[in-house]
Amino acid sequence: MDSKNTNDWLFEITPKNKFFSLNFKEIWQYRDLLMLFVKRDIITVYKQTVLGPLWYLIQPLFTSITFTIIFNNVAGIKTGSIPPFLFNLAGIMVWNYFTACLNGTSDTFKSNAGIFGKVYFPRIITPLSIVISNLIKFGIQFCIFIFFYIFFYFQGADLSLNGSILFFPILISFMGILGLGLGMMISSMVTKYRDLNNLVGFGVQLLMYISAVMYPMELIKDKLPKFGWIVEYNPLAYVIETSRYMLLNVGSISILGLVYTMVVTLTIFFIGLLVFNRTEKSFIDTV
Repeated sequence: MDSKNTNDWLFEITPKNKFFSLNFKEIWQYRDLLMLFVKRDIITVYKQTVLGPLWYLIQPLFTSITFTIIFNNVAGIKTGSIPPFLFNLAGIMVWNYFTACLNGTSDTFKSNAGIFGKVYFPRIITPLSIVISNLIKFGIQFCIFIFFYIFFYFQGADLSLNGSILFFPILISFMGILGLGLGMMISSMVTKYRDLNNLVGFGVQLLMYISAVMYPMELIKDKLPKFGWIVEYNPLAYVIETSRYMLLNVGSISILGLVYTMVVTLTIFFIGLLVFNRTEKSFIDTV
């Protein structure tokens, strides 16, 4: 029996030798698997829970109520003519998408070590599925935001839209790409340093307070001018501030800040992808 020529094989699986590798053609070939992972992330997480998908709604609503009581009623943070609850809900909704992408992708190698060690498929599909599934969850929360927007509008609140809302999907994609990039970096480091994953939750909580989630960026510049630069150098703050401007027509858009955000986001994503590709060659020996 003649030996089979390697040219007769449809696919040849070899380690990645390129310094940078993002094979869109291969990802497209495994699109069915990608959709299966998305379905898994959405359905199985709440399959045996009492409230199920309602948790997508409960968390932002209760967080918005808490922020309204503490930061607006007690601390006295003003939101102008915008109802404080709606102001907080807009920021929390966008912030939740980033944190869900970051937390979900930061444990990619460790949580999928079993399947990675048995079956081949592009490893990037796993974190991509998390970003896509969280986008669906974001869509559910956005519907709740629209409901309360209409409610407050008919209650007489001074609400209006502007043409910049057409670019809102692009802004949200920045959040997803940034969370994906940071998540891939952290996931790669977790394969060697297990305790790093425990710091992610704590770090995300601290990051929220310097990301203008519950206050306007101008407030920090006026109240704490010495520390305002911390918020100004945070790309997440520009995304959240711009989101509120697009959705509520409050605040302003900083073109320079958005350009800075785009550069930082793409830089972190490419670095995360480089580290991710390098780690997937040998992670199975350390996980």
